[in-house]
Amino acid sequence: MKLREQREQREQREQPAPTPAREPARRSTGVRRVAILGAVTWACVASIGHAAPATGGPAMEPALALAALDRRIADLDAEEQSDKQELERLGPQVAGSHARVLARGAAFYKMTRAGLLPVGGGFDALVTHAMHVERSRRLLEANVEDEMRLHSRGALLARELERVARDRVALATQRTAMDAARLAAEDERRRQSAFDKAFETSTGAEYVAVYGGSGIAQDATGGGFASARGRLLFPVVGRAEVRPAHREGTDGPGLEIHAAVGTVVRAVFGGRVAFADRYGPYGRIVIVDHGDHFFTVSGDLDEVDVKIGQDIGAGERLGTVGDDGQGSMLYFEVRHGSQTIAPGPWLGL
Repeated sequence: MKLREQREQREQREQPAPTPAREPARRSTGVRRVAILGAVTWACVASIGHAAPATGGPAMEPALALAALDRRIADLDAEEQSDKQELERLGPQVAGSHARVLARGAAFYKMTRAGLLPVGGGFDALVTHAMHVERSRRLLEANVEDEMRLHSRGALLARELERVARDRVALATQRTAMDAARLAAEDERRRQSAFDKAFETSTGAEYVAVYGGSGIAQDATGGGFASARGRLLFPVVGRAEVRPAHREGTDGPGLEIHAAVGTVVRAVFGGRVAFADRYGPYGRIVIVDHGDHFFTVSGDLDEVDVKIGQDIGAGERLGTVGDDGQGSMLYFEVRHGSQTIAPGPWLGL
């Protein structure tokens, strides 16, 4: 009994110690592999100008994305040129290989047609003839394989050219879309800048006295816009339904003046056109500077009949009512500087 216990103890001491660190090592290697693959994938995505993955990486700047796309298109052009040149060189090679196959085949056929005729020359002649036949067969097989290889290469190049053509069309379409988006973004920035600048400067009260005319909106003493509070001309000619509004995306508060499409929209007071263009949720818009940093904003126009810098008097036509999909209406705001003020009291509503 003691001997058995001693033997078991000795066997336990002789067994190698377990190595539990292997599994964590494998996990660590897997983590490193995933990290490396992730980095490589992100580099490949970034190299063709795609947006960053959803792991928080920064999106590529539009200019850099366009440059990357142009480089990819240039690479396709170079690849296409190289494949075409190789295909042109391949034509004579295929013709030459085919000619060699025909010649070698004819020679092999003649040798095999000889049959046992060399037997008359003795055993040595027969052996020599058999060696020549075998050598001719091997050369013929090599020539056939070479021709097949050239044909396969030609077919591969043709497929590559088709792929390059498809990729170029796709990249050119993407390039056009990206360029259009870039131009649209630049145009939107220009409009944003022009819209903001429209409220940065203003003429003095004497400007309105000279250009404001003698309409209803002008008081008897030739006062400015502030003195016409409650007596401004109504911006739409004819009957209309007026609703207070604070439209999403605009500064508000404003008025939605519902009238038929094509109804004339007029200046409520004399001034100078500070902005006349399409802008964001306002649609087609005209901003009139009335002096002393007072402005009126007329949006959702169907037509704009004035230009930036044009001097207009009270009641002059700015454009016509449009329909932006929410019904035909004029969106109207009054501003002092860049701050929007409730327009109702200014119109006597």
